[in-house]
Amino acid sequence: MPARSQRLLSRTTASALVLACLAVVHPPATATGPPEGSAYAGSEIAKHEGSAPVDPAELRLDGPTVPGIDVSSHQGDVDWPHWWGQGVRFAYVKATEGTGYRNPNYGQQYHGSRQVGMVRGAYHFALPDRSDGAAQANYFVDNGGGWTADAATLPGALDVEYNPYGDDKCYGLAPEAMVAWISQFSDTYLARTGRRPVIYTSTLWWDQCTGRVGDFTATNPVWVARYADSVGPLPHRWSVHSIWQHSSTPIDQNLFNGTMDDLVALARG
Repeated sequence: MPARSQRLLSRTTASALVLACLAVVHPPATATGPPEGSAYAGSEIAKHEGSAPVDPAELRLDGPTVPGIDVSSHQGDVDWPHWWGQGVRFAYVKATEGTGYRNPNYGQQYHGSRQVGMVRGAYHFALPDRSDGAAQANYFVDNGGGWTADAATLPGALDVEYNPYGDDKCYGLAPEAMVAWISQFSDTYLARTGRRPVIYTSTLWWDQCTGRVGDFTATNPVWVARYADSVGPLPHRWSVHSIWQHSSTPIDQNLFNGTMDDLVALARG
């Protein structure tokens, strides 16, 4: 090979190496974004719909309620005796997301809440564009999302809300496909545990992404997120809610719609 060609080849190789190094130090913008597993119940609802703090004394309630909280890895190890002392009597703990993420703090959070006397359950953050509903329901049950008839374990919850990892709020699914995905998750969870999952969502997301074509009212309790002084309009066809997530400050706060006996009855199945 002529000397001039060898010099050009050497320069080309060196330039490629420099560009490769720069790509490692400064990854392209498309590689950035929230890390997998960072989403939690209401995280995307708060971003899209707002989460203005409301004084608990100003909440408009129609009957008895039971206070609860929900947690994820963002809280780390939770001081459960503190929250029990604040009157919290139930908790939902994030167990899984998609088919590749498990909450590293799940054990302390799930078992710790029960140790202080709370009724507790696990929830799964859905990623309907990654795998089908059956795969994610099985992953959830296999990694802490099961249910037992001990009057202390709430049925698992399916968290379906805005897409945390993309611009398409509905994960690229048409309403009929979204309803089918949720149905498949619910059917699989029922087959594995004997219970239907609670569905966690917001009215705005649900009505947009299911197109108001599905009806889960006869099978699945609804846990609705709305950061305001009232629960407001419910997702399509539900006429009553089971749980209302009314605040995300200083932690996700919920109210069960009923008495403590009603909550235990939901747990007992």
